[in-house]
Amino acid sequence: MGERETLHIRGRILVGPEEIRDELWVIDGRVSYDRPTGTRDAVTVEGWALPGLVDAHCHVGLGRHGAVDAETSEKQALTDRDAGTLLLRDAGSPADTRWVDEREDLPRIIRAGRHIARTRRYIRDFAWEIEPEDLVAYVRQEARRGDGWVKLVGDWIDRETGDLGACWPRGAVEAAIAAAHAEGARVTAHCFAEDSLRDLVEAGIDCVEHATGLTEDTIPLFVEHGVAIVPTLVNIATFPQLAAPADAKFPRWADHMRRLHARRYDTVRAAHDAGIPVFTGTDAGGSLAHGLIADEVAELTRAGLPALDALSAATWSARAWLGRPGLTEGAPADLVVYPSDPRADVRVLAAPRRIVLRGRVVG
Repeated sequence: MGERETLHIRGRILVGPEEIRDELWVIDGRVSYDRPTGTRDAVTVEGWALPGLVDAHCHVGLGRHGAVDAETSEKQALTDRDAGTLLLRDAGSPADTRWVDEREDLPRIIRAGRHIARTRRYIRDFAWEIEPEDLVAYVRQEARRGDGWVKLVGDWIDRETGDLGACWPRGAVEAAIAAAHAEGARVTAHCFAEDSLRDLVEAGIDCVEHATGLTEDTIPLFVEHGVAIVPTLVNIATFPQLAAPADAKFPRWADHMRRLHARRYDTVRAAHDAGIPVFTGTDAGGSLAHGLIADEVAELTRAGLPALDALSAATWSARAWLGRPGLTEGAPADLVVYPSDPRADVRVLAAPRRIVLRGRVVG
């Protein structure tokens, strides 16, 4: 064999929750656990290695007022990358970010197309705003545009009632979810409140974002149907600030948002303890900054998840759920190296020592 530049990761390689190796080699951009021959001047990085972190709910290409330009999208993606987040599930964006796939230095993105919302029932310029009779057609369209996911807005403030309310009739979501599945796509939905959850789960939805409205009545339903949640706790932390300006005009909504916020940790802990799959997502984009994945993992531990489970929600289990490999033999070398054991203190995730993307050290 000819000479090749090789990367050598030495220390503790956290291949999985129960599997640890002492060293890993990156050859032609892929993981190998066999020491290569015919190499010279291998670059050695020492520390604790994890698969590249996963943000399962973010929005590259989205700003406060809708789609942003390519330069801004690039900065968003680079911010996530430099935080160690190397796999993003983009849970709705009006911008076309396919060009990111051509960049070797930017994270991998799994797209859900553009949000699909009820008319005047979501943030302006974020979503397709339609009525129930058009839902199936738009779901099929976004299923074909995305990477195996479709994103619905399941509930939002109803100005007639002054509170959160479900956006879609039961029959409409049943037909829409069936259409997405026929297209080979999974479906997720933005849901803050309680009322939309049962219909969505019984209609066959695959995931719920935020899920602050989970209760002791609906948690067993999620378990029965195998529905995952992405709590986005760093976003839920903003609920009091969102509620304050609405006290005069929409007091019921403001009070509801504060109550959902107050019980957020109890809700997530109860969901996890019952066996609902929980994954990390920051809701970056729109009004929230990118690069917050370490904060989200820390939030899961504050909610009561064991550190290993919180790490898995951002690494091993999240990658398996999204159909992407971790640090297995022959997998693309997307990994992050830390100076100390993240299982002992998840706060170390905020200070990566080295970031390796597609086999190249990028940070």
